[in-house]
Amino acid sequence: MNKNLSNFLLGFFLCLVFINCANRGRPEGGPKDIDPPVIVKSSPENYSTNFTGNEIEIVFDEYIKIKDLKKQLIISPPMTYDPDITPLGSASKVIKIKINDTLKPNTTYAFNFGNSITDNNEGNPFPYYRYVLSTGDYIDSLTVKGQILDAVKREPETFVSVALYEVDSTYTDSIIYKKVPKYITNTLDSLTTFSIENVKAGTYMLMALKDKNGDNKFQQKTDQIAFHKDFIEVPTDSLYTLKLFSEDLDFKAVRPRLMSGEKIAFGYEGDYKDMNIEILSDVPEDFTYRITKDEKTDSLYYWYKPRLEVDSLLFKVTHPTFEKEFTARISEQKRDSLIIKASPTGNIEQDEPFNISGNIPFTAFDPSKISIIDKDTTAVSFTTKFDSISNTYGLNFDKTEDNNYKVQILPEAFEDFFEGKNDTLNYSLRTKAKSDSNLRIVLQNAVYPVIVQLTDKDGKVKLEQYATEPKPVDFLNIESGTYYLQVVFDSNGNRKYDTGSYLKKTQPERISYREHDPESDEVRAGWDQVWEFILLD
Repeated sequence: MNKNLSNFLLGFFLCLVFINCANRGRPEGGPKDIDPPVIVKSSPENYSTNFTGNEIEIVFDEYIKIKDLKKQLIISPPMTYDPDITPLGSASKVIKIKINDTLKPNTTYAFNFGNSITDNNEGNPFPYYRYVLSTGDYIDSLTVKGQILDAVKREPETFVSVALYEVDSTYTDSIIYKKVPKYITNTLDSLTTFSIENVKAGTYMLMALKDKNGDNKFQQKTDQIAFHKDFIEVPTDSLYTLKLFSEDLDFKAVRPRLMSGEKIAFGYEGDYKDMNIEILSDVPEDFTYRITKDEKTDSLYYWYKPRLEVDSLLFKVTHPTFEKEFTARISEQKRDSLIIKASPTGNIEQDEPFNISGNIPFTAFDPSKISIIDKDTTAVSFTTKFDSISNTYGLNFDKTEDNNYKVQILPEAFEDFFEGKNDTLNYSLRTKAKSDSNLRIVLQNAVYPVIVQLTDKDGKVKLEQYATEPKPVDFLNIESGTYYLQVVFDSNGNRKYDTGSYLKKTQPERISYREHDPESDEVRAGWDQVWEFILLD
């Protein structure tokens, strides 16, 4: 072979290698795979009866992956021991299910994979795949359907579990705290409707959970719950509406702990307002105490004096639904020093008090050592109101629009429980110029009393009014901006929203939301607007 031909062949070979290396990716120009994987066979076949084994294989026509299985997979009825499912994190053409539980006789089981199965290359999902088998002679085929709402939000949570508990001789209301349901499904990530399938005929309690820890049992502290007011009979053609809500926590006190010198924290869950703390240990005749609430946490502080030379103190905490004795360990620690806080700072509303609070209980207050001066250097008179549990003095005074106020607090205006006193304190406040934006709400079909609320897009209440009769509700001089309208039906007339209770079989108070129109529902400066809201039955 001559030299020129050898060089030509070598160059041609190198070009082929280069071209091959440069095109290692997916060949361009071909059609993109948009089809989900296809099941070739199952062993046993889907919807098999008289199942006695403990392994299942599902074979696809291409490599697949399983993702978010813990979140997506729903097994109904739930199993005590989770099955082993492969592949996880790797590609395969076969899904293998190894059952680790003892299956109940004459029971239909459904494995709901949601959208967890996808092809390996393009991620095309095999949507809502269900594998069903029965340990008996037939497949249960009845269905319970409905929708999920939220008691306080415009849109409900996603991944809500919906369940049926069989009502038989062993049924009690406490079953939702202790046992998993007979049947269960999930709304997954984009649905507010549900369908519980492969149900046998019978009587059931229908409920839903936003289940934070995934154990299919109700945890009052963390979970939202919904329940149908009556037992349901299956088969049924009804569509059921379940409204999720968070229960008020049952009262519970926790073991007290010493926070600093002569300051003991009593933590609690639920409503503290009827909580009573009684010392059972022997104390001297000059013993005295005060109780305040922590600003941020669910704790009451028990302040006492004089200092006691003891290792522990015995207390009894009582509540209409609770009674327990606690021992608090005592050691010598430094006492807190008085810190004064004021709110609001900067802007203040015309009907808003100026609040002065302390971290240690106040025991003496001299209002003559407080002065309020407006921008014209005119002295402004004020009245005070003391809240002992928050340890706050509210200063109420008449304010005018677009004005400035200076508040001065001279030394020793306040004395605390440990005889600490304040230094000179100065604060500057201002009121806004009067707004000329007014909004009138006209309700139709309302059942009074109601609470009319204007919220932001996240549902936080910005303004509210209580209405007891059918007449327009006016929000005057409000800031321009975007508002959302909702109406709370105050069925018990206590002027606040009340949630529900599963054990008391009470539903949360109804809230109706006006459909928001971003183009016409903007409150603009200098405008008077009227919103009509027709409330449905």
